[in-house]
Amino acid sequence: MKEYTSDEIRNIALVGHGGSGKTSLSEVLLFNAKETNRIGKIEEGNTVSDYSPNEIDKQISISSSLMHLEWKNVKANIIDTPGFSDFVGDVKSALKVCDTAVLLVKSAEGIEVGTEVANEFIKEYSLPSAIIINKVDNEHSSFNETIEKAKERINSGVTVITFPVSEGINYNTVVDVIKMKAYNYGEPGSRKVTEADIPDELKTTAEDLRTQLVEKVAENSEELMNKYFEEGNLSDEDLQNGLKSAIINGSFVPAFAISATKAIGVDNFLDFAVNYFPSPLERGTAKAKLAEKNEDVEVKIDANGEPVMFIFKTISEQHVGELSLFKVYSGKISTGMDLINEANNKTERLNQISILNGHNRKEVSQIVAGDIGAVVKLKDTHTNNTLASKNYSVIINPIEFPEPVIRAAIVAKAKGDEDKIGTGLHTLHEEDPSFKVNYDAEISQTIIAGQGEMQLSLAVKRLKDRYGVGVDLVEPRVPFRETIKASINDVEYKHKKQSGGRGQYGHVHFKVEPLPRGKGFEFVNAIVGGVVPGRFIPAVEKGINETMAKGVIAGNNVVDVKVTLFDGTYHNVDSDEMSFKIASSMCFRKGFQEAKPVLLEPIYEVEVKVPEDYMGDVMGDISSKRGKILGMDSDGHFQIIKAHVPLAELYKYSSHLRSLTQGRGTHKRNFDHYEEMPKEIEQKVIEEYKKSKEEGN
Repeated sequence: MKEYTSDEIRNIALVGHGGSGKTSLSEVLLFNAKETNRIGKIEEGNTVSDYSPNEIDKQISISSSLMHLEWKNVKANIIDTPGFSDFVGDVKSALKVCDTAVLLVKSAEGIEVGTEVANEFIKEYSLPSAIIINKVDNEHSSFNETIEKAKERINSGVTVITFPVSEGINYNTVVDVIKMKAYNYGEPGSRKVTEADIPDELKTTAEDLRTQLVEKVAENSEELMNKYFEEGNLSDEDLQNGLKSAIINGSFVPAFAISATKAIGVDNFLDFAVNYFPSPLERGTAKAKLAEKNEDVEVKIDANGEPVMFIFKTISEQHVGELSLFKVYSGKISTGMDLINEANNKTERLNQISILNGHNRKEVSQIVAGDIGAVVKLKDTHTNNTLASKNYSVIINPIEFPEPVIRAAIVAKAKGDEDKIGTGLHTLHEEDPSFKVNYDAEISQTIIAGQGEMQLSLAVKRLKDRYGVGVDLVEPRVPFRETIKASINDVEYKHKKQSGGRGQYGHVHFKVEPLPRGKGFEFVNAIVGGVVPGRFIPAVEKGINETMAKGVIAGNNVVDVKVTLFDGTYHNVDSDEMSFKIASSMCFRKGFQEAKPVLLEPIYEVEVKVPEDYMGDVMGDISSKRGKILGMDSDGHFQIIKAHVPLAELYKYSSHLRSLTQGRGTHKRNFDHYEEMPKEIEQKVIEEYKKSKEEGN
């Protein structure tokens, strides 16, 4: 395998709405670069990047796939990312390590919700980008209209590089405004491309687009602008340098007319990519922190530097084990090298370094700064970890994965599977950190959370397929809280039990008061004169704490209560810790029930982003879920609605919102506060709790 220098590498992520053709394009790129000898098809389940059984079955990309090719002595790493919103974590991890994002847009449908989501991530990472207008062979293709929409809604710097001679079913030729030639593509699989003069009827269009391109490049630099005004044009060298610079700073977004399935326009795209997309060196430094001092530092892409690599994705494969995908940010990574995981200070030996095309691995001896590869069987290293030389202890800034928008509780179908389930869920989280798992002690359930129903249902399927364990997903219990609204100045309970021999005796007087919201629990020992001996006081507090944890009226944690122990009696022989623990538990229950108990429910701040057309429907729906609208903002063509909504009303809200907005609505949620529940709903919760206790008995 040829070794490449850092300036001979291009790292490209294919992003966009589901079905925009990313996987089909990657197939054609590999084929035209002679990396493969046939063009795989999604419907036939034989593509390089969608190779897992679930991807073949559903005919969608579920996780990012790394590929590589060589074009004109330049190595291009291509990452095909999922378009379905449940798997945006993989999109973010791919964009973290790429130097150019290529946004695919369907020529007929134009800008879709997934296009805009991907573009938000591109902006977040300040990434150079390009746009491919795909499916120009569609009979409803509208290339020019889609270009204008992209300028309006994606980036005003969108500039045509190739455009179709004719759209629709007869599409087979593009005009390249850099080369000012027409290129006719033969049948898919022929790799045949013929260069010709631009047809007379399109010469004016091509010249106009060329002028727009040159002006856009000149705008990026005062020096180029002056040259352009003086000479009326730019030299090829000025154009090339200016183009690269404008792409890097984001003011120029090249756009290409392509049909991925017919392999039309692909070679022109590859020519442009290797000539004008930035190399890792040209993208500059990577943000990091010094491990010991936690100081910000910039890591320079330098093949001669100390070795630093960042794990951006983990894949668990049968017969292989854990495969860690990484980017080298500094130095050279070679087989047998020992590096330190800066997160846990453990040393990892690098065995079997590979480059990938989907699940096909090709072992290499070393990978240079700026390049991307894979390594198997790291012991204590996972996604978002940095491995570095002991001489350069840095931590590359981690990928910020999106917060979950849907949650469900897991119930094992068979007893004894808990350990297998725990291991499986941990592995799934390592593969996709946007999938989160935790055991919630407050509601005694294992909760899985993520970006959508498909992501959670796939996790269940993977548990079954890989680990042979079956689980059901159920609606999680809502962690209600119990508190009081009134004070009781004297509540008394005497625990007295005589059963032959030594008995039990404990007697306490409490004052029970509400505390301000969020203050928790306060216990005050106000005993005077030893009427309750000091050795029993911890048992009194323990009895209260245990009762608060179990709940009084509906089995939920009790919060924001102050209990003062101010009186009581004891027996020299019969009193012990257990007697006072029981007495305090019963006394607290009695006082709590007399002090106007209420249920509190968790309220989340929800931010919903929808096109203006759906705003009324979404606001009405929020109100029907007992939500309170806090305000609205606009973001381009979208409206952002902020509201407080009870968690009890948010189960499967992401799916509900998608159906309400034809897939165009997204939302974020964060816990905000607890507040008192409406009486009629509180009564239902209490009745359900009593019923479940009766059934349990």
